[in-house]
Order: sequence, then structure tokens, then C-alpha cells
Amino acid sequence: MPYQIIVCGGLAPDPLQTLEPVPGAASPGLKNEMMLPGVLDPWASHALYEAANLAKQHPGSTVRLVSLAPKAKLQQVLMTVAQKLPFELMALDGANNGFSDANETGKALGEAIAKLDPPMENLLVFGGWESATRGSGAVMQIVAERLGIADVFLAVDEIKVEEGGSFLVKERVEGGKHMVSRCSAPPAVLAWATGNLAEPPNHPQTGMANMRVIMPSLQKATPTAVGSGMSFASASLPKQVRETRIVKDTSAAEIAREIAEWLKQ
Repeated sequence: MPYQIIVCGGLAPDPLQTLEPVPGAASPGLKNEMMLPGVLDPWASHALYEAANLAKQHPGSTVRLVSLAPKAKLQQVLMTVAQKLPFELMALDGANNGFSDANETGKALGEAIAKLDPPMENLLVFGGWESATRGSGAVMQIVAERLGIADVFLAVDEIKVEEGGSFLVKERVEGGKHMVSRCSAPPAVLAWATGNLAEPPNHPQTGMANMRVIMPSLQKATPTAVGSGMSFASASLPKQVRETRIVKDTSAAEIAREIAEWLKQ
């Protein structure tokens, strides 16, 4: 059974960069945000790798990446991502940072996917469970609501297709365990955790083939306004505090009690 797999993925600043919030007209932003090197969000990257792996196992499947990000930065990032696996792109030109509202982001992604009018009988929507810029864990659930999809799986680590079209999904739960669910058939939304696949190696030929489709898609990127949906009193870096004591013969319980008291202060 071939699948129509749509992956939702935004961008994140390179984690090696120092990020400094600054006030903006409507909401805070990052200092020199457009100059910061970016990467495809790590959570979304896992979703994209898992989508490509599933499509490879089922001939005839297609993978589409729907990305909400500034068009110029998206082009820079895709120069690298396009070399790793084949996919089609639908670009939305809009703000994408930690101050964007999850509801507005999910709404924009859901409406963009709905415009593609994908066949529901073999549709799988992938995305990151959370993100490096926004830890709400709510975007994929909002996308599912917009598309009218009831089967939503969060913190997914593995999907295994069975004979007859059903598939097993492993979701993380507390205590290092997994909850295993069986879904009888698509459509379904899967919000991925880290999965279990390594990052694919670069393949220049795949990159060249992808860019022939990606560049026209970027030129036609739909301008998308994403409101903050909230107000911010202030945004600043956390203060660095270091208090060091050297003690001997102190029990673990006493150390834990002191740490708890320090955190309360």
C-alpha cells in the first residue's frame, strides 16, 4: 500500500549559537535573527527521516515537506537537507521562532495541508512531538483537528506496518517504557520523538534532483502571517548564578534537601 506522507517541519537556530531575546513591535524576537545560521528543527528532522524510510519500504509512496519559515532561511537550510532524501516541498513564508503561538502555527500548517487535498485513505501526517524553538507539544494535535483526523499519536518512536494495512505505533510513556497501539488504517497523525534512525548521508544526486522542484516551490511560497496570540511583558536571558560549597560526609538526602531549598528561593 503506497502512502501519502506529509511532514510538518520548521527551522531552528543552530544550537551552537548564543541566542539573545530582544523586544519587537508585536512580540519579542532574537537578536540578529536573520543572520543566525539555521537548521531543520531536530524533532522535525526525525519525522522526515522516518517518513523517507517508510516510503522506501512501500513503493509508490510520496513524501512532502510543509514548512513554515522565512523563505530566505529555508532556502539556505534546504541546500543541505535536500541531499539526504527525496521529497517535495510546500513552503509557507512566515515567522518561525520560539515566540510564535502554537495555535496559530498549527492552524497555518493544517490549512496548507488541506489545500493539497490529499487522499485520506492513505494519508499519514508526520511532525515533531515538540520543537527546539517551541516546547508546547501541541502543534501536531492542532493540525490533526484542522484536518479532522481523530487518530493522533504523540512521542512516537517507531511505526511498523502489518499485513492488511494496519500498523503498530510505539509511543513513549513514563518510566522508559512504550505504549503500543494498533491503528487499523490511515489517516493518522504521528508526532515523533527521536525515533531510531540515524541521519541519512548526503547524496549530491538526490540533492540536485530535489532542488529542481524545491526552487520553484520557494519562489511560489505563500506569505503567511502568524500572530503571537499572546502578549509578553519581557524576555531576557536567565541570570547566571554560581554558589559553590565544598563539604564532606554529607548524605545524598541532605544534599537533595539543600538543593530543593535553594530552588525554592
